[in-house]
Order: sequence, then structure tokens, then C-alpha cells
Amino acid sequence: MAIEESVTDALGGPAGDLTEAQVEEMFAGMNEVIRAGEEMRRLRAEMIQTLAGHGWTQDRLARLAGMSQPAVSKQVAKERAGGAADVSLDQSDPPWLEGRLWGLAEELAEALGDGARCARLAHELARGRKRFTPQNVDALRRLMEEDLRDPALGGHPRFTAYRHAYDRIARRLDVPPPAAKGAGPGGTGTGPASARRTLACQIQRVRLRES
Repeated sequence: MAIEESVTDALGGPAGDLTEAQVEEMFAGMNEVIRAGEEMRRLRAEMIQTLAGHGWTQDRLARLAGMSQPAVSKQVAKERAGGAADVSLDQSDPPWLEGRLWGLAEELAEALGDGARCARLAHELARGRKRFTPQNVDALRRLMEEDLRDPALGGHPRFTAYRHAYDRIARRLDVPPPAAKGAGPGGTGTGPASARRTLACQIQRVRLRES
């Protein structure tokens, strides 16, 4: 009953007065938050497994991740076969490059604020409203190129890093390397495409902020 009353209060009236379109929009927003949370949990597990594979101790990872040591130990025990994943930025498989592009787009959106042309599409891709299809990736690139030509960005302290990162990503996307043995099409990465995109996005953003 308390939950029903709190929902009614938040809506400003009986929930039965809502239209189907309004309810659909509300659930869509809630589902976005839920999916984002699940994706971040998967990414955190991926990072823990990867760093543990590179020699980071469980105590150290627990402290940095704000988790208990037993929780970290459980994640490490689930490490997939094949050894530690490669977390270097310079990888060439399409999901990794798309993740780097996504990370750069989010940095451009923050740098330009309301004037960022790429912000809306980057948000839709991040929330799963749109998929990383070749058409959407091309559309994101066109918007980012417009942002990189924006005079408002020219004086930004990281403009050179943004431009350099975009040029490297674009070249790799335009001319993908031949697939290596055991790799997915067009590159050297392994693992779920969505996880690689998200991991590359986060690493790209961290590296740009260090520049």
C-alpha cells in the first residue's frame, strides 16, 4: 500500500489516469537505468578478472573497487579460459574501435556541453536505444567530425588529444586489419562485443583525461 501511495503521489494523481504512451515512456526510462546498471556490473567483473590476470592482488582490487575481498575472489574464480585479456588501447577489432569512438564521443559531449552534435546519438548508443550498426557508427563519426571543427573546441586543452584519437580510430575503422587466428572478424580481440565496447569506452576516456 505504501508503495502504491508513493507512486500516486509522485505522479500527481491516480496511476490509472496515465496514457499508454506515458507509461511506455516511463518504463523505457526505468529499463535504461536497469540495463546500464547490469552493464556496469558486468564491466566491473571483466575489469577485476582482467587485472587479476595481470597480477593485481585480490586485496588491492577489493580496496580500489570498494568491494569485499570474498566478493572479488568470487569474480576472479569466474575468470574465463584463455588467460588475461588485453587492455592496451591500441587494438583493432571493430567492437574495440567502436568502444573507443563511443568514449571519445562522450568526452566531446562533455567538452562542448549543449553544443555537442554527437551527444544525442552517443547517449542513445550507450543506453541501448540504438545499436552499433555500421550506419549508426558512420552517423556518429559524421557528427563527431562536425564537433571537432567547432571553434568552441579549438581552445580546449585536450583538443589535440581528441583530434589525434579520432584520426587513429577512423583510420582503423576505414581499413580494418586481417583477422588473426582465434580473433573475431577484422581484428585481434576476443570476448563478447558489448563487453569489449564498454571496456574500450572506459579506457579511452581515462587515457584522454590523462593527456
